Amino acid sequence: MTFINVDLRAVATNPYYFPSLLATNVSEPAISFLSFDRVFQQKIFGPQVRAHKIADLPWEAFHEAGIYNKEKHSMYITSNFNQRTPEDNINITIVSLDDYSITSTQFPNLWEANGGSSWYPPGSDTNKPATYQVYCDEGDLEHYSSLVSVNPITNESTIILNNYLGRNFSSINDVRQHPHTGDLWFTDAAYGYFQFFRPVSTIPQMVYRFAPGTGELVVVADGFDQPNGLEFSPDYKTLYVSDTGARHYDSNSTRPATIYAFDIDDAKRLSNRRTFAYIDKGFPDGIHTDTAGNVWAACGDGVHVFDPAGKLLGKVFIGETSNNFAFLPNGLLVFSNSRLWLVDGLNVLGREVCKDFGKGCGK
Repeated sequence: MTFINVDLRAVATNPYYFPSLLATNVSEPAISFLSFDRVFQQKIFGPQVRAHKIADLPWEAFHEAGIYNKEKHSMYITSNFNQRTPEDNINITIVSLDDYSITSTQFPNLWEANGGSSWYPPGSDTNKPATYQVYCDEGDLEHYSSLVSVNPITNESTIILNNYLGRNFSSINDVRQHPHTGDLWFTDAAYGYFQFFRPVSTIPQMVYRFAPGTGELVVVADGFDQPNGLEFSPDYKTLYVSDTGARHYDSNSTRPATIYAFDIDDAKRLSNRRTFAYIDKGFPDGIHTDTAGNVWAACGDGVHVFDPAGKLLGKVFIGETSNNFAFLPNGLLVFSNSRLWLVDGLNVLGREVCKDFGKGCGK
């Protein structure tokens, strides 16, 4: 693959610099690498990095989540809400990592799945890859938004949370499990209302921490427009939360398109809110970290990579919106709704890769 080195001095004085680049001036989405710092090419990727499109479907199969199941050796991805056929709840797209074949399924009690993660219910053996998955169900006009535990092997599911002390969530969006406490940290946005399948919100858009073993549920952060993706740093001392307020019914670039960072205090509370990064194209949706502490964000033109200090290192550029992505042991799957992209040859590991894929996962 060719890396395009971005001339930051030229960017600073030429608003038309990016459209002048051959890699960004394409009529159809295509994958390339834009390097804003030499670390992007020299440290993030190996010398034999490759990238290509592996699926292009007539429906939006590749939207959110991206949960690996070791027994099936497959990635589970939620498809996008289909407003034309709202009676058909969102499918789960299953991508086999053996041959990248694609199938779909649906799980009971899961009406409008969005974000998700592998997870360990209370009492689980955390020394082996997780069997269970937890999905953010945005709900609909008849069903509350909820967190749903799914066993993809048996096709069984259980609603584990569907209200805040009696109040209806808006549209639970994304979730992560803290590996030491077992708590589920999640965001609640209003996208079900913006897409006309949820009632108007009756609670602010906030970030929560839920302890499945005791039922304790607390608000850990508020003051967002639309809290969306969230992720831990690899040392679990920082929580990153993306605010995608730039997108409501409409797109408005004067609203937030920002990643915020918080200190995690005693694995229970958040403090020291600060701006980590602002996105120049679209907004930061799904976010993940690698074991070196870099923060990766799905944005309006692909996946942006920031160092732990918030410096933009580069972009995996596809020329269209990426809502999320998933790390592989030495690669990356990038979701852009109807299209799925594969990057092979990373030098870094996603934070969750070794636990999800088990021992011997690579570098």
